[in-house]
Amino acid sequence: MLFALGQPAAFAGLLIGFLFALVLRAYAIRVTARTLRLADARDSVAPRPREDIDPFGAVAAAVGGTGWGKAIDVDEVPRGRGRGRAAAVFAAGPIVTLIVAQLCFFAYALIFPASDQLAIYRPSDVLRGEFDDALGGQVLLGIAVGLLAFGLLALIPIPPLDGFGLLWSAMRHPGAGMQTTRLWLDHKNLGVVILLACSFFPFSYPLLLVPLDLIGTVFMRLWG
Repeated sequence: MLFALGQPAAFAGLLIGFLFALVLRAYAIRVTARTLRLADARDSVAPRPREDIDPFGAVAAAVGGTGWGKAIDVDEVPRGRGRGRAAAVFAAGPIVTLIVAQLCFFAYALIFPASDQLAIYRPSDVLRGEFDDALGGQVLLGIAVGLLAFGLLALIPIPPLDGFGLLWSAMRHPGAGMQTTRLWLDHKNLGVVILLACSFFPFSYPLLLVPLDLIGTVFMRLWG
């Protein structure tokens, strides 16, 4: 995200997109948990900065262009009422974020019908401010790509991302190998180290952007 400072409008859009994604994820998770009766109905569904913002995720967003919210411990989501319900809680955040991202792309295509930005640029170009557009287009495209990148990253099955909780919940009985993987990646924070390393290196094109470009470009081309 910091690479987009050269284009203030694009930087503003990316910042708004990341913060909006954190809020959407928080609401989606809590509303889903309450709806499926996996959380106390008296609990507030409003965002809680201390519980929703991961400092390492924010650092990754600043350096690599996108980041993640605070992890949900898989032990906090009860599986007794069905693995599908537990998996739905972890899937809610990424899915809602991706849906809203598509609505933003739709709005961009309506407001700027003559623009060819969605047909020629990749998510990494927008995340690093390496694209040209009108000021309003930069803001809106920054929001859309920020949401898209956040949602796609969250689906990767590695702690602290929601994709790991989704995978864990879908498994009937996590075996010894999965337990060991969780120990190292989650409890010993190796997952965070891997994600941060992929956000920093290589500096010119971080590894974190590779899967986002491979999949995210398809979403952008749908509106190009």
